[in-house]
Amino acid sequence: MIPRSAAAALALTMAACPVLAAAPQPVRPVSISMYAGRWYEIARIAEGKERRCAFPTTDFSGRNGGGYTVVQTCHEVSADGPAHTNNATVSIVPGTGNAKIKLGFLGGLVHQEFWILDHAADDNTWALMATPGGRFLWLISRQPTLTAQEHAAAVARITALGYEATHLKPSR
Repeated sequence: MIPRSAAAALALTMAACPVLAAAPQPVRPVSISMYAGRWYEIARIAEGKERRCAFPTTDFSGRNGGGYTVVQTCHEVSADGPAHTNNATVSIVPGTGNAKIKLGFLGGLVHQEFWILDHAADDNTWALMATPGGRFLWLISRQPTLTAQEHAAAVARITALGYEATHLKPSR
């Protein structure tokens, strides 16, 4: 899940200790249609306010002229906790095989880039999204949960990409 507010995104980027010196480059191109629809956050390597975020989702909707709009929803502490939403616009970073996106928060005043480092090659059931600095990583899925086999495959990719899987915290 992408941080729920632009201020939180900036604070998280500045305050967290880096997990890697920089995120690795995306492994393969991403179909632009892969973004559309709902993604569930399964786990994260992140700090700060996201620790209180439970059962987060991100909904991508296409917009006229290209790109997407995003509504992020995060419940405080538990699934029954108060819901907080954040809206952003999304543009695909040219020349990246659609694997890098830029989100605009606060009417485009604040921007943050996110990369799809890898994804389930056969059916896109899960993806690994990270910030370029290597500090944050999210395991996201098309379903609220992953099978044990899917989860193991995603965690193996996280480790292969150089992240410490022991830092991965469940989002649910």
